[in-house]
Amino acid sequence: MQRKNMEHGPEKGEEGSTACDGCRDRECSANARKQGESAQDFAERRELESRLCRIAHKVVVLSGKGGVGKSTVAVNIAAALQMVGKRVGLLDVDIHGPSIPTMLGLEGVSLQSGPGGLLPADANGMKVMSLGFLLPDPDQAVIWRGPLKMGAIKQFLKDVDWGDLDYLVIDSPPGTGDEPLSVCQLIGKLDGAVIVTTPQKVAAVDVRKSITFCRQLGVPVLGVVENMNGFACPKCGEVSAVFSSGGGKRIVTDMNTPFLGSIPIDPAITLSGDSGRPYVSAFASSPTAEIMRRIVTPLLALDPGAAEVTAKNVKTNKEKNNMKIAIPLADGKLAMHFGHCGSFALVEADPVEKKIVKREDLEAPPHEPGLLPKWLAERGANLIIAGGMGQRAQALFCEHGIQVVIGAPAETPETLVASYLAGTLQSGENVCDH
Repeated sequence: MQRKNMEHGPEKGEEGSTACDGCRDRECSANARKQGESAQDFAERRELESRLCRIAHKVVVLSGKGGVGKSTVAVNIAAALQMVGKRVGLLDVDIHGPSIPTMLGLEGVSLQSGPGGLLPADANGMKVMSLGFLLPDPDQAVIWRGPLKMGAIKQFLKDVDWGDLDYLVIDSPPGTGDEPLSVCQLIGKLDGAVIVTTPQKVAAVDVRKSITFCRQLGVPVLGVVENMNGFACPKCGEVSAVFSSGGGKRIVTDMNTPFLGSIPIDPAITLSGDSGRPYVSAFASSPTAEIMRRIVTPLLALDPGAAEVTAKNVKTNKEKNNMKIAIPLADGKLAMHFGHCGSFALVEADPVEKKIVKREDLEAPPHEPGLLPKWLAERGANLIIAGGMGQRAQALFCEHGIQVVIGAPAETPETLVASYLAGTLQSGENVCDH
């Protein structure tokens, strides 16, 4: 069901149901009661469809295998859509393991009711709903059978005031069971599914079942994402194979589906998820974030004129997308212990044209535990190149959206930044781990 042209808000209609009185689509399935449908079922269906017709596109993120990073992909897809100006909702239908609240920094949030129903949680403008918001104890186990899960998902769609959205991204649990089936049955017409796998054969075998599931239910497969495809070294950025490779590409070849991209294992992705910030926005200038942004291309193509809007947005925000690279200094070169430096070079660089735009030297503030990450973030830094840095400091930088490269040599800021942009920065051991 596509979003209808609405002139008015919902009002009480036939049989006391909530319906869209301004819907101009005379063939809308909510206009007539189905044969054998009870008055109560008709009222509930009209109420559900009045919600869904205000959402332009509904996309589900699926995987036949657990532990492939599906929720991470869902969160970053939603954030990437929001970054290009889309109105986005994120629905977590993983009833037994709701992780979205943690990944968006929404743990402990209490939901409120409004005149139009239950209000979703807000994550910097993104509307979010998860069973995790409704559990009195985060350690509580949800021991439900199929009908209860179906009822909860129906309430997430029918009783939550989503408002007008361009995209609703639905994070489904692994497998092809109750939750994804309920989503497909309740929504009626999904715009597509993004399938997530990891490279190894044991995951790819199960993930293929998700594609078959979509085809049997008439859900278009927008493409396959291969997650955890090698380890991205936090020092030099070089990607090394960890698992057997190529599982995702074999799936798309054998099953004739689009390939959306390969995401490497990056420690900053884990840190950003634990700190409640989507990686694609917290590390917007990184190569991995660029891969994540490319993944949403087929989702944006669902909107007429989306390519033109996206191109305009990128052009308008080019300066915003420049990197600001912080380098601790000692005698004009990189200080090997960042916490002992007296000043920082803050170098603005264009990652697309791979050139330095300008440099600013800043006197470091009095050294206090945890101060420097916050201080540099306030000045726009999104990457720090260091000789040595302890694990706690690395985590604090990540929490403030600053990517860390450690083990760099004692060179001038211009030399280090040029090497980083060219992908030739050589890094060694972490000379400081305290």
